Amino acid sequence: GLWQVNGRSNLSWEESIRLDLYYVENWSLTGDLQIMWRTLMVMLRPDGAY
Repeated sequence: GLWQVNGRSNLSWEESIRLDLYYVENWSLTGDLQIMWRTLMVMLRPDGAY
């Protein structure tokens, strides 16, 4: 999801919920492809992970 690639544990609970709601309200195939690409980048450079 968006919160996982936008800061993970560095985000507040409210911010993570806002990002999840944004995703649901604005879903698109292009958006999912962008999230998958960003997921790969986060896996290579884990920032905000415990």
